[in-house]
Amino acid sequence: MKTFILIRHCKAEGQEEGALLTEEGKKEASDLITHLNKLNCNITKIISSPYERAVKTIEPYAKEIGLSIQIDNRLSERRLSNKSLSNWLELLKQTFDDIDLIIEGGESTREATERAISLIREEIEFSKEQNTLLVTHGNLMSLILRYFDESFGFNEWENLTNPDVYRIDINDNQINITRLWDPTAFSNI
Repeated sequence: MKTFILIRHCKAEGQEEGALLTEEGKKEASDLITHLNKLNCNITKIISSPYERAVKTIEPYAKEIGLSIQIDNRLSERRLSNKSLSNWLELLKQTFDDIDLIIEGGESTREATERAISLIREEIEFSKEQNTLLVTHGNLMSLILRYFDESFGFNEWENLTNPDVYRIDINDNQINITRLWDPTAFSNI
């Protein structure tokens, strides 16, 4: 069996690649250590999006458990467009229904999903690690979850939080997805 812990980054100052975590996001990243330790996931490998907010989200935990962070561009956020769009939310919703819809300068749902899933397939087939932690972004996270559970759509994306944590267990053709995050978790730590 392979287990993937999928983490959406903590609160950040923006959406650009170099956006930093907010002060609240930095605290969340620190608090995430306690939350992940309580889950007893026995993480043996960490792979992160190269975006600053993703790396800084998992850095404290990686230091705590003594693992390095591998960077993989396939976990980068999905590019909806290369332009600023006033109707981006409406367009994003459309991409959940039309997975081949490409908005100028962006990538389709199909393309982004295939990019991320290629990493997971690689980990399943070639990595000896059983418990891998993947750090990514909201839209890409929702596409990964949707790949394994077609009922995960736009509404579920809207209900993701920063941070958010899901567990995907893959045993042969059996897939089990569990949300490990309670949005009130930080107030309980």
